[in-house]
Amino acid sequence: MNPAQHTAAVAAEAAGFVATVKAADLSAPVPTCPGWTLADLTRHVGSVHRWFTELLRQRIQQPPTSRDVDLRLPQERDGLPDWLAASAAEAAEVIAATDTDAPMWAWGVDQHARFWVRRMLFETLVHRADAELALGITPHIDRPLAVDGIDEFLTNLPFASPFAPLTAQLRAPDRTIRFSCTDGDGDWLVGLRPDGFALIAQDAQDAHDAGDTGGAGRRAADATVRGTAEDLLLLLYGRLDHRGDSFDLRGDQDLLTLWFTHSAF
Repeated sequence: MNPAQHTAAVAAEAAGFVATVKAADLSAPVPTCPGWTLADLTRHVGSVHRWFTELLRQRIQQPPTSRDVDLRLPQERDGLPDWLAASAAEAAEVIAATDTDAPMWAWGVDQHARFWVRRMLFETLVHRADAELALGITPHIDRPLAVDGIDEFLTNLPFASPFAPLTAQLRAPDRTIRFSCTDGDGDWLVGLRPDGFALIAQDAQDAHDAGDTGGAGRRAADATVRGTAEDLLLLLYGRLDHRGDSFDLRGDQDLLTLWFTHSAF
């Protein structure tokens, strides 16, 4: 997906979130976000939109020293869905006026404004799924969006330790985990080393798959997780259990336990 598609998807996901919670009881608990209600979830998503919008507006070039931003929260809880819609509309205006290819500080790999648009998208999408799950609705994620989300998550996760400290424990003596889609193209190989972990780039992955023989084919990773793109994305974010029937797990189960115990945020 490209930045224009990410921008359009942010608006669509925000609208879907608003539609989901508008008629709901905002005091309802959100099981996938323990301790939160739908009101808390809505407040969080709108706050993210306003915070990321401010970062884009300032086009910051170094880590911010403060997270203070005028959230303009409504006085009444029932006003939160409309407030979120307004937050998303403001974000859309700022994104439209922003060169997404402009250099900009980001906590992840892509040091451009487009990082924040893509991050806003998947923050909104995953929490839209949280809201639906809280209301007994099975979330649906279009496959291209899910594939892009998996890639975004695995690319940036090695840099998430400031707010996801458990990721610092994803260490192993040169082990690999493969995530593969069962509903089409989509394959990611993660390498764990004693000093950290990272998504292995496709060209390096091809060399790994060929092994030392120079032959074609795919060498087995130390552990493999297979599922649909939609399910894999929700799994990586900790919204599904890897031990469920939706997934085919192969290889080192202890390695998979290490991953799923320390990787979600």
